[in-house]
Amino acid sequence: MLRQMDAQAPHDRKLAYLMLRFTLGLSILMHGFVRLPHLSAFADGPVKLFAEMPLPAAMVRPFAVSLVFVETIVGLLILLGLWTRWSLLLGALTMAALVFGTALRSDWDTLAIQMLYAFIYAVLIAAREHNTYSVDDMIRRWKFSQTIGDGK
Repeated sequence: MLRQMDAQAPHDRKLAYLMLRFTLGLSILMHGFVRLPHLSAFADGPVKLFAEMPLPAAMVRPFAVSLVFVETIVGLLILLGLWTRWSLLLGALTMAALVFGTALRSDWDTLAIQMLYAFIYAVLIAAREHNTYSVDDMIRRWKFSQTIGDGK
């Protein structure tokens, strides 16, 4: 029984990676997707939040608008496991920008949630060797089969 569990452990790690990556991707995708129809109204929120901060509205509004598109695209890429390394890195950098703004406003409760997201991004980047169930891996296997098929 123990040997059977040991034999399944690599598969379990791949499944765990898939579920964490998929769930993060779904969460980030939905963050952006639900805001798309209300883009202008969403962008007004951060402008009001930062009205008393040293960041000018001319910087805050474009960031808020672009955030919606970044979240939608990055979320979809992570969900699918496409360009996973770069998608996770862009997501983590986006989270760092959000942490900066949140810390500037001294909103420590929101910052704690953002740090949880940052941790999940870091775990997924560090454990990318388990990213087997992904479009990236399908492409890798297809390229490998083409190389073998060419007799190279």
